[in-house]
Amino acid sequence: MQILKKLLTTAAMLAVAGTLASTANAEGLDEIDPAIVDRLYNPNMLDPAQPIGVSKWRDFVAKNPPPWKIGYASSYAGNTWRAAAMNELQNVIIPKWTDLGLLSEVVITQSNLNDSTQIQQMRQLVDQGVDAIILCCSNPTALNASVQYAADKGVPVFTMTGYLTSEFSTNSSVNYQLAGFEIGKAMAEQLGGKGKVLVVEGIPGTSGSDSQNRGVLAGLATAPEIEVAGSVAGMWTDQVAQGEVQKWMATHPGELNGIVVQSAAEMGVLRAVAQSGRTEIAVAVGGELGALCQWRNTPGLLNVSYQVWPPADEMSLMWNIMMRTLQGQGPKLQSVLVDPVKLTHEELSAMMAEDCSVDTPDWLAVGADRWGGSAAYLDQFFLRPADPTAFKK
Repeated sequence: MQILKKLLTTAAMLAVAGTLASTANAEGLDEIDPAIVDRLYNPNMLDPAQPIGVSKWRDFVAKNPPPWKIGYASSYAGNTWRAAAMNELQNVIIPKWTDLGLLSEVVITQSNLNDSTQIQQMRQLVDQGVDAIILCCSNPTALNASVQYAADKGVPVFTMTGYLTSEFSTNSSVNYQLAGFEIGKAMAEQLGGKGKVLVVEGIPGTSGSDSQNRGVLAGLATAPEIEVAGSVAGMWTDQVAQGEVQKWMATHPGELNGIVVQSAAEMGVLRAVAQSGRTEIAVAVGGELGALCQWRNTPGLLNVSYQVWPPADEMSLMWNIMMRTLQGQGPKLQSVLVDPVKLTHEELSAMMAEDCSVDTPDWLAVGADRWGGSAAYLDQFFLRPADPTAFKK
């Protein structure tokens, strides 16, 4: 029996090694840093539906010269994350790229989480003559036919903070399953490997939420004595998460040691915990400055924070990838993935004053150098890399 167990263990290890080797040697992935492949494209820590194949846009030439007309088919506008992403687009990106002579206008639509509406809006944007479309946080499969429609018209589609499974989409985000794993594991360690944890998901059915939730559960499972006491959907919105957590705690008055929550909902969770009077509960904190301020002045709230989707940096990263593609730089892969950024309390205290406000709706900006936007990082994902801001007609 012991010999058989060893043989099975060896076979499993060889199978994993073979999977890793085949992934590292896959076309496209073999063109980027092997260390990044091992960390961010490792199949053992990657959403199995995440598209990581060769990009269909490697030899793309934009149908029009700049300045380009861009469509932003947003799926939702009702939380602080979306507001921060929109602020970056309207007040930083649009003025900058207009002044560079590379942008004529950005046409913005909102579908309010209605897939049928977003499908119609995407097709209308194509018919209105946009040169590219940006999406955010969408259903991974529902929009694929619209992506195909756009591709047939020579319009590439770029999705940030999540992925589409269409072979014609270009995706950029953190590796959400890896990020969720780090967050779940950190919570398990925070609790000493034992306790009951409530999991607050984002918007179930979206790739970013489902991938991260899968990772969170795997991270919590690294400690056998951690029990998932329940799960609610916070919808990435503070008000929604606050109400859902309040209802859950009211109907589950027993022991609760920790709450793992997806941004942008941690401030709502913190308010729900405060109102319950159960201040001993550890709460995971993401990028909302109000929540970070509470951690800044309550060090025992958690040990470390992971930045998973800083809105300004996410928007800038996707825009950079889109502009490089329109310029003919040739993306190598369907998905450009970045690493979650770990933040310690010491680092937070150095960057945030003690008189900060828990009521601010703003978000922490990680910065391009730490969020995949640096030239050195992004260049390796393109066949003909160049500074996109220096492009000439």
